[in-house]
Amino acid sequence: MIDFRYHLVSIVAIFLALAVGIVLGTTLLQEPAIDLARRTSAELTNTNNGLRADLDTLRGREAGNDTFITGVTPELVAGGLAGQRVLLVETPGSSTSVRESVQQVLTQAGAQISGRVTLTEKFLDPKGTGVLDGLVNQLKPANMMFPTTATPWDRTATLLSAAFVTTDQTQMGTPNPATTDVVSAFETGGLLTTDGDPLKRATLAVMFAPEKPYEGETGEGQAGALVSMANGLDAAGMGTVLAGSVITTTTSGDPITALRDDSEISKRVSSVDTVDMPAGRVVIVYSLREQLAGRAGQYGMGKGASAAAPALPTPTPSPTTESGS
Repeated sequence: MIDFRYHLVSIVAIFLALAVGIVLGTTLLQEPAIDLARRTSAELTNTNNGLRADLDTLRGREAGNDTFITGVTPELVAGGLAGQRVLLVETPGSSTSVRESVQQVLTQAGAQISGRVTLTEKFLDPKGTGVLDGLVNQLKPANMMFPTTATPWDRTATLLSAAFVTTDQTQMGTPNPATTDVVSAFETGGLLTTDGDPLKRATLAVMFAPEKPYEGETGEGQAGALVSMANGLDAAGMGTVLAGSVITTTTSGDPITALRDDSEISKRVSSVDTVDMPAGRVVIVYSLREQLAGRAGQYGMGKGASAAAPALPTPTPSPTTESGS
């Protein structure tokens, strides 16, 4: 019969063996484990430092490129929009500083800025489409017709665009007598504000997309409303460009993505998604020139862009005289 003393000795022996194993295991594995951790940490540190150096190099190159493009912009755009008037349209969430930079480049291209229209959040509120319809029905000229499929924003865009832009160069710089009360009514309703004299109609328009896409359940509808407005301006004038910055995430609340996803509207309205870069502001001028020629394109680096910029017309070589002739 095994007595208690034997049990006690056995248990002590087991724990002693376990303790010795732990000590031996820790002693034997400690150095290799520590060495591996040190090597891994050193490799990660070197990789991180290399990536930081690459990033600094890319930032330096980008800054140098931006400085160069800014310096030659007046030559790149000189005379490109001479004789044209351009309407600027800001939207909820768009950048004032970007708009100011674009305005400067448009002026360098010879364009006159007719004025600025700023759409409000109330304008984009899906719950307010009844108000928009009411104003349109009240203020539209008798001969203004809408497609049966037109949304409230489509109809609103058609009416407002008639007050801001024209396809007739002889009417450029003059108000539209058929829409004299339209803009003031929308301003009174808190749907938009104006600056300058946008009622003296322009031939071209640049609309600025928000810096961040619209979010939530209404985001897609708000983006669609801006696409409707851009489409209306394009139809009533000689061309429209929707300008913004590259959106890195896929979202239905980005107006530029919504425009490019619309196979019909994207055939008529251009977009540029590099407006935050000096090169992108030059591309806006080239896109407006392309619009004047009856063409459209989607330019930049984001989803749906077909090229970085429109193809420049090939200059016609001047005739040369061969030596001896």
